[in-house]
Amino acid sequence: MADIPVYLIAGFLDSGKTDFINGILEDGFARQDKTLLICCEEGELEYEKNALDNVSVVTVDEEEDLKCSQLKAWEAQYHPKQVLIEYNGMWQMERLYREVLPANWVLYQIMTFVQASTFDVYAKNMGQLMMEKITNADMLVFNRCTPELRDSLRKRNLRMVNRRADIYLENVDGTSEDYLTGDECPFDLDQEIIDIPDDDFGVWYVDVMDHPDRWAGKTVHMKLIMCHSKKYPGIHCPGRFAMVCCENDVQFLGLIAKGMNLNQYQNRDWIEVTARMAVEKHKAYNGKGPVMHVISIAPCEKPAQEVVTF
Repeated sequence: MADIPVYLIAGFLDSGKTDFINGILEDGFARQDKTLLICCEEGELEYEKNALDNVSVVTVDEEEDLKCSQLKAWEAQYHPKQVLIEYNGMWQMERLYREVLPANWVLYQIMTFVQASTFDVYAKNMGQLMMEKITNADMLVFNRCTPELRDSLRKRNLRMVNRRADIYLENVDGTSEDYLTGDECPFDLDQEIIDIPDDDFGVWYVDVMDHPDRWAGKTVHMKLIMCHSKKYPGIHCPGRFAMVCCENDVQFLGLIAKGMNLNQYQNRDWIEVTARMAVEKHKAYNGKGPVMHVISIAPCEKPAQEVVTF
């Protein structure tokens, strides 16, 4: 049975979901492949009829009516090559993943739309519903942004909530800009000890190498693999193996470390480290770079995923 790609468009009422669907249909999204459009929420804006030539539209009014058996029946009736779902913002997404989508309906992309002016209200009053749509998104779009709203959204540092999504700000004048300006930090620097999760070492490594000054004086905690440099005898550079591009491109990402007891560990020993960061000149960096001044070190179990990705 052939896989059917599913594109999920999520967000609350008046967030821009229907407008986005009209846009991609008018641009030819369904021109080649027969498409099923499942509408779970009807707003004021309607689908453009002249863009629905190769699209079958079905409507679901109640959450309990969205069932796997119903989706399979629509598959048999309409024979779609791809599926668009305009999802109701008040419905939990986890149920869709776990119970509703047939095995051959493969979730390709989640696109979440938010009206910028209502974000604070929804986040405050319906935090769980809002956050699941943001944390699961592959693409996140904030619509109708004013300069004040753009500044407010960037101060929230949403990259900490979802580090993989492409985030865009659609302005009231019709222009669009990337959420990231290049200055955002993907971690909360206000913590006394900044914990670097096992899966996020790659993200942290890129940030500390690109912006070592903002990490100077910060205390970090993480799991690392011990490495004693062959090129620079006496220098310790613990780090992690990372898959930078593909399985054939695994590199070791290490940082200079100083402190007592580092010699007690062998190469490839797993260690749990708490260290204060500094920026110092070192020949390994051909100039200045980040240096870990180890406060505490202890052996630890290796994480479930030994090789990190970006």
